[in-house]
Amino acid sequence: MSSLRQDIRKVIVRPVISEKSFQLVQAHNQYTFRVLDGAHKTEIRQAIEDLFDVTVTDVRTSAVKSKPKRRGASRGRRPGWKKAIVELRPGDTIELFEGA
Repeated sequence: MSSLRQDIRKVIVRPVISEKSFQLVQAHNQYTFRVLDGAHKTEIRQAIEDLFDVTVTDVRTSAVKSKPKRRGASRGRRPGWKKAIVELRPGDTIELFEGA
């Protein structure tokens, strides 16, 4: 059971810090995270509830497409990634987003 709990915690890669994500926190109590590509909504819900001791009411996921980048003559692409927008029960907050 403990190995499963550690794997669940690894689902969350990092929070997404942007103007849009802070607007979602202010208006709708929704928090944005970068998650592992293979993670599904149940794993994301369990990881958020376990890490931050909050109650999740809704999880939405989307795939962020890769972008072309160029530096001088060399061309390449940034990797794509998976984003999760998590809505919390009214009254619950995640302190990580409150400081900015």
